Order: sequence, then C-alpha cells, then structure tokens
Amino acid sequence: MTVIQSTPAGTPAHATSSVTAATLQQWLRDGDEIALLDVREHGQYGEGHPFLAVSAPYSRLELEVPRLVPRRDTRVVLIDDAHSGVAERAATRLLAIGYTQVGTLAGGAQAWGAAGRTLFQGQNLPSKTFGERVEHAFGVPHISATRLQGWLASGKPVVLLDGRTPQEHRKMTIPGAIPLPNGELALRWPSVVADPDVPVVVHCAGRTRSIVGAQTLRDLGLPNPVYALENGTQGWALEGLELERGSARELPTAPGSDAREAARRAAQALAARNGAAVLGAQQAQVWLDDARRTTFVFDVRTDAEFAAGARAGAQHVPGGQLLQTTDQHVGVRNARILLLDEDGIRAPVIAAWLRRLGHEAATVDARAPLRLPIASGAALPPAPGAAPVETLLALAAAGRRLPLLIDLRPSARFRQGHADGAHWSIRPRVAADAPRLAEGDLQRAVWLLADDEGVARLAARDLREAGHTQLAWFKPADLADSGWPQQATPRVPPDAEAIDYLFFVHDRHEGNLDAARRYLQWETGLLAQCAPDELAVFRLPGDAARVPAFAS
Repeated sequence: MTVIQSTPAGTPAHATSSVTAATLQQWLRDGDEIALLDVREHGQYGEGHPFLAVSAPYSRLELEVPRLVPRRDTRVVLIDDAHSGVAERAATRLLAIGYTQVGTLAGGAQAWGAAGRTLFQGQNLPSKTFGERVEHAFGVPHISATRLQGWLASGKPVVLLDGRTPQEHRKMTIPGAIPLPNGELALRWPSVVADPDVPVVVHCAGRTRSIVGAQTLRDLGLPNPVYALENGTQGWALEGLELERGSARELPTAPGSDAREAARRAAQALAARNGAAVLGAQQAQVWLDDARRTTFVFDVRTDAEFAAGARAGAQHVPGGQLLQTTDQHVGVRNARILLLDEDGIRAPVIAAWLRRLGHEAATVDARAPLRLPIASGAALPPAPGAAPVETLLALAAAGRRLPLLIDLRPSARFRQGHADGAHWSIRPRVAADAPRLAEGDLQRAVWLLADDEGVARLAARDLREAGHTQLAWFKPADLADSGWPQQATPRVPPDAEAIDYLFFVHDRHEGNLDAARRYLQWETGLLAQCAPDELAVFRLPGDAARVPAFAS
C-alpha cells in the first residue's frame, strides 16, 4: 500500500492512500495479512458492511485497534459512510499511534455495494455463515422444538446441553438443559453422557452454536445419536413453549484421568485431521518472534480458570465464544492464531474449528517456556481534569450558568436514565455537537460524563482540536449519588441519531416473536447472499449440497 506522507521522514504521516473497491477485493484474496476495519459506530456497521469487515468504531478506536491489529505495519483499510470523513479522521489517529500502512475505501461502504458486493446486516458474519455451511457440509442432524418437547414430556431419556455461555444460560434456556459451552464439550461431555444409546441434543439461542456443538460431539466420536436443536431458544418460543429462566445449574465437573486421556486422544486426532498443528516450544517461539507476521495468542479456558492463573501476554476468550465471535478478537485476515489450555483437549478442538473457519491455527503445550509478547496499547491523550461534583452542585445552588454536560455512554443507557440537563453525544459527532449545544461559546466549560476514562480522553482530544479548552469528566454514577435529578428519555436520542445501537432484531430475546422470526430468516439466508470468494475462505468438506438429517 502506498501511504502519502506530508511530513519529514521520521515523523508521523498525516495522509493516507485511497483504495478502490476493486483493489480491496484483490487484497482480500491475495493471501497477505490485511485488516479491514469499519470505523463507523456499531449500529451503522450492523446495518450494512462487507463480509470480512471488523467493527472498530471511531468512538473507541485507539482503545480497540491495538488489540485487533497488534502489528503496526499491518496493511489496514478503513471503511465509513461516503462523505462522512470519519475514515480520514480515524486514519490520522492510527498514523499518529504508529500504524504505517493505512488506507481508506474510496466512497465508503456505499462504493462496496455499488461494485456489486453485498453489504451484510448483523454481526459476526463469518461465524454465523460458517455455521450454516457446517450444517450442510457435514449433514448435521437436527431436531425440531416440538419433537424435543414430545420426547421430554414422554419421559424419554435425553441429554440436553446448552452450548452458550453460563451467563446466557442463566438468562433463559430450554427447561432442564445442562450448561456446557461448546468450548468445554471436548473436556466435559464424559461427565454427563453415560449411556451410549441416549440421544444428545445441543441448543443455543438460534442456530450456529447448536450446529457447531453437535458436530463437535460427532467429530469426537460420541457413539450417541446427536442432534442440534433447530432454531434454539427462539424456535422453542416460536412454538409457544415456555423457556426456563434463572437456572442455577453449573458446568459439569471435568471427568477422571482415564476419560481425560481418551478425550485428549480424540481432540488431538481431530486437530490433526484438520491441519491444526501441535507446536513444540521452539516452533511456537518462532511464530511469536516473527516480526513479519501477526500471531494472536488466546487462552480458551473458562473465566474461573483464567482468573486463577494466566500466562502474561495471552488474551482470554472461552473457546466456544472465540468461534462464535472470531471477528471481535482477530482483526487481521491471514494472521496466525496460537491457542493455550492446560489439558491438551479444548485448545486442539478449537484450533480444528478455526482451521475450518479459514484461519491458520495451532496449539502449544501451556507449560512450554514461551516468551509471549505483551500487547502495547496506544498512548492515550491526556485526561481532561476530574470534575468535582460539589462544584456543579454549588453552581446550581447559586443559580449560576452550568457547564455543558455531555453524556458519552451508550445511547441505550442514556435513554434508560441520565442526569437532568445532560445531552447525549458520541465521539464522531461530539466536536460538532458541543458548539451547537453551547450556542457557539467555545469558552463554556464542557464536562463529559463517561464510565470509561479512555472514552472520555478520546472525545476530549477531538474537542480540544475543535477549540474547547475547559474540559473535565466524571462518572455519571457519582453525579447520581450526589442527589442530582435523573430522568429517562425513551425516545432521546431518536433512533436515527443512536448510531451506536444495532436495532436490527434487537429484542429477539425479550419475547418479540416477530424479531425472532426475522433473525432466523436472516441467518438462514446468509449463504444465498455470499459471493463465491466469501464462501471460499472456509475449509469444509464437500460442496455443501448434502441435506441434513432429521430426528425420527
């Protein structure tokens, strides 16, 4: 990529190249590392983005990009809406923190659509589409909600597993389901499946994790009949069946040593069949020390295990969630992924799936004496001064003019409740909103309300550059605790301005059956929207023409 530099050698660049949609298509296929980052806010991203675009909203840009794109000389292309200028601003920020190959997509997301490419709604597109491919490629059997309910009502023995996170399980689950996240299946299934003749049903909220979880058990050689619950908890609700809420069931314990050893052999055989290598310490260190390639290191154990002891430099993402949300953690296409666990069971299975998903993935013995690179975050701009709540209370009591209060929290949180007199804004718009709200008075103090100091720092930088000099920040809870009046505004900001919130079937888990139907139609329709080169990133057997079997 050519970067146009307008400053002397050795100083940060202040301009970037403009990349056409045709060039971007070529780069996505050339096999070299590339980070395609959509710098619009999450709601804008979720309403239409390229298949391989990763969300890196401008409001959190310098906080997120070093994690998503750790190597500063990675080829980076930024996407925004045409004529918004956000990609150019984001490019300037990335150049300032050391990224050297930064370009913007000419014409923004609209140019991608105009080139005949699909702009996809939703999020986690590669993982969701992959799940649909898996169902067809492996002929994963599935069972309808009504058939499963009939089995349960008749007393038929069934092992029912919830493949989602423990938090999701507690919120709602199929009645009686055992919480067993997909990333833990390989280790813990022997603890809950004793009879080889009893059917095993894996469910999630929709489709992907049910399919992947069921196929994982089949891959591991489980002798039982294994099914994915068709459409998960949403399908259950759509059939008029009641979900269980507030389950207190915990993850099953890991099995004894003999079962663990058998599970280890099965997991490592699955990894080998899919080209997911088990690296020795020396080879893994070569990956880690290679300055020309990006290597992500993930610890795929449970939250509790990671909290009890973790290797410095490894990111923690439970294995099932890493598969489900890969694009939230791996911002570089064609990077390497190195996985760690403590048992040689979970990491090989996740590595096998990541290989199928199109990534170069391997495992290494967690006890290996490795030197993991410690990720370096961006140097953030200076924090605005702390705003003493007492000063605000005193100004109000004296009837004096108050600072301009700008709330930077998510728009949904602002709607639920915020300080009386506060205005909602977000970093891409705050430099334009502040002078309008202050009626052009750049000398009026601006106090930012934010739970995250990093978010306040980034917004303050944009405000300083726009001419605001009296800036401070504080946490909204501190103001609320002081007794400052609070109000809820369910329609403010209006939907059109709440660019951080994805309204796309957002309440499908809250009893909105129409939203659940739309979501399931969206997910099952993903394959038909994909171009051949988008589907070609996956590594799956066959031509995806097999028809899944149904439970009888």
